[in-house]
Amino acid sequence: MEKRGDRPEGVRALFVAADTDIARGARADLIAAFGNTPLAKANVIVALGGDGFLLQTLHRYLKVDMPVYGMNCGSVGFLMNRFAVPGLADRLARAASVTLHPLRMIAMDHGGLVHQALAFNEVSMLRHGHQAAKIRILVDDRERLPELACDGVLVATPAGSTAYNLSVQGPILPLSSNLLALTPISAFRPRRWRGALIPNTAVFTFQVLEADKRPVNAVADDTAIADVRKVVVHEDRSIARRILFDPDMNLDERIIKEQFEA
Repeated sequence: MEKRGDRPEGVRALFVAADTDIARGARADLIAAFGNTPLAKANVIVALGGDGFLLQTLHRYLKVDMPVYGMNCGSVGFLMNRFAVPGLADRLARAASVTLHPLRMIAMDHGGLVHQALAFNEVSMLRHGHQAAKIRILVDDRERLPELACDGVLVATPAGSTAYNLSVQGPILPLSSNLLALTPISAFRPRRWRGALIPNTAVFTFQVLEADKRPVNAVADDTAIADVRKVVVHEDRSIARRILFDPDMNLDERIIKEQFEA
């Protein structure tokens, strides 16, 4: 096991863990080996859990200009590095950085209140009832679909394209693509519509049709707004968060590899 004196000069890690026995145990092992630097003096946040916890960490420390290095102690770890105590100091020193820009969701609910939330993975609109949702879709104020009858629709970032977006048959996007995925969820009409790839400079507007009869909820990562009437989504490039990957866990390569998995 590494000793605290073994880590390179300037590596100061704050260890945070998901609320699971495995993640808490991993955090205890790392603190025993390296100590735990307070946030004010740290230069990296090490998040122990799964992809969901990494997203929570990005949101929790949104205003902290510090990279996040994820170590997989959960069930899903596409955005995570392998967990190991030995060699961590060297891995942090050699890690490559990827910059993520979140989506900003601006949602108006049935009472006219406006809510805002950020999403590093996706913003989704989901039916909240037994009937299909009906949603009008505009891109840069130009109507693209007058009516989509569906279980829902989502906008995914490249980093989020391998998450919920992929599970509903959406495309995987390379990080350098400068695209966002607009993907329907169980589209009923138009039945053949499979979504679209849209430049990341675009502004999406979703208008809920027959909202009283067909209620819709909007979700930005883990923030949900009930019974929305209008949702506007765009990439917020004023916010940038860095996540770190081991050289052999290159995210671009993993996204490409994912497209050839059986």
